[in-house]
Amino acid sequence: MDSAWLARARWRWRGAWMWPTFVVCAALDGILAHAWPVSGDSASFYSGLLVGLVLNLLAVVAVSRPLGSLLRRLRTDLPVEIARNYAGTVAVVAVSAAILVLGLLNHSSVVARRHALDDAIARAEAFIGDRAPAEFRANAYHTDTFTIQAGLLYRTCVVGRQDGRSYCVIVHERMPLAQSVTPDGYEPNAVFAEGVN
Repeated sequence: MDSAWLARARWRWRGAWMWPTFVVCAALDGILAHAWPVSGDSASFYSGLLVGLVLNLLAVVAVSRPLGSLLRRLRTDLPVEIARNYAGTVAVVAVSAAILVLGLLNHSSVVARRHALDDAIARAEAFIGDRAPAEFRANAYHTDTFTIQAGLLYRTCVVGRQDGRSYCVIVHERMPLAQSVTPDGYEPNAVFAEGVN
């Protein structure tokens, strides 16, 4: 009786990786999603953690049983619970690996959009500093930029010194430099954004 109990305990100890891995990978998913968002430009640690928890749980429920059965065909000496545990561990690690790969694939898009935004702001500041009415030129480097279409179309405003009015321009990223910035009136971006949304 003691030897059977020891054998089971040994197997359980060797196979008890799934839930500790689940917890570690969920935290890792939060870190990965924050550092390299899977979609969009940013994600919080907590949103990544929540997505990781849900995906890890789905992976354990959906994959651990069939993958555990396949593992038992390859290694008939494994008890059913241990095979499921190993399979669940592999599924949880695969979720974290998928989050990392998707985040890295999206990263180049994030960087490109950030560069486009920085370029649009630089074009707008140069245009405002050179061609805007005098009351706005003094604040040319204190701009507010609204993204109309990421990587393509931006609206940048600067507040005047005298009456608090805004002077705004539209920046077309794909247009030649000399034609890429056009004046767009005096409506601040806060009001403009309400009309867009």
